[in-house]
Amino acid sequence: QVQLVESGGGLVQAGGSLKLSCTASGSTFSRTTTTWFRQAPGKEREFVAAIWRGSRSYYADSVKGRFTISRDNAKNTVYLQMNSLKPEDTGIYYCALDNSLILSSLRVAEHYDYWGQGTQVTVSS
Repeated sequence: QVQLVESGGGLVQAGGSLKLSCTASGSTFSRTTTTWFRQAPGKEREFVAAIWRGSRSYYADSVKGRFTISRDNAKNTVYLQMNSLKPEDTGIYYCALDNSLILSSLRVAEHYDYWGQGTQVTVSS
């Protein structure tokens, strides 16, 4: 059974930075797709960034140039470095993992098999 544990959320002022971490257990990590989603109050869960099958990175337009996703396969950990944070980045950030996701499903939350519990990110104005 795959388990994902996120950490690194918190309260930060607009323009600040945070780095989220997500550590996986129970999975061969290197060829998986690992993705960050977020959910603001009253809104649907939305795609933020992904590393597809351990190779290419993809970003939502709203975070491109500000967020960077990376992985350390030796530590089974995926990171999300968030810079120049805005109040609209506020939400619960979730880590998701899938072993066989096709590229066209990358941004669709329902297609992921494994999820973390989420970590709260709050950006004050």
